Amino acid sequence: MAERDIDLSGKVALVTGGSRGLGKDIALAMAEKGAKVAICSRKKESLDEAVQEFTNRGLDVMAKVANVSKSDEVKALFQALDEQFGRLDILINNVGTNILTPSVVEADEGLWDKILETSLKSAFLVSSQAVKLMKRVGGGKIVNISSIAARKASMGMGIYCVAKAGLEMLTKVLAVELARDQINVNAVAPAMIKTRFSQPLWSNEGIYNEIIKTIPMGRIAETGDVVGAVLFLVSDLSDFITGEVITVDGGSMA
Repeated sequence: MAERDIDLSGKVALVTGGSRGLGKDIALAMAEKGAKVAICSRKKESLDEAVQEFTNRGLDVMAKVANVSKSDEVKALFQALDEQFGRLDILINNVGTNILTPSVVEADEGLWDKILETSLKSAFLVSSQAVKLMKRVGGGKIVNISSIAARKASMGMGIYCVAKAGLEMLTKVLAVELARDQINVNAVAPAMIKTRFSQPLWSNEGIYNEIIKTIPMGRIAETGDVVGAVLFLVSDLSDFITGEVITVDGGSMA
């Protein structure tokens, strides 16, 4: 598959957590492929920076502040999206968070709630609203950004692992439920990606060297390694693929 074969002209896409890192790069890639793109984030400052980058590249973007783990803010986001575009074809559930915890059973309840709400509940809330718009246009594509942590327990990341495992099952459940509506639901599960989110780990030389030992291809993923898989899943090249998880990890799970 050549990337040039992907054409998203006429499509409207929403990327949650699209103001920086992987989310922003996915949004930029879809805009460059012809899609009309909307992004959201909790912080206006990061959204403003992202909008400026789109502008510098000659691309348009709709940006709205929204905490997608809150149902009222999700509804307001989709009202604005509907008013501006009148449709939705593509949803990227990219929002996620992790706070290192030595032990799940010793973790504070509030921390459990925060990680689960951000990394799992948000996908439920946003997908529930997105499906209404997608049904209106006869179908759509939902891609959830998971992690190999969904299938591989990691010290200090227990709650995050649980959240991402739930996200992968949500992917399969929605795929089955929405198949007759021509809505494809898939996920991409990267290993660690070199972003600001993971910087505390890869910027530590000792930790970095230990991580590299687990990756046969000998490097940590860049955002571009993941963007290609997402573009495939939102394009018509994947119309008969649903309920699947594409692992992007340089061979570490193998």
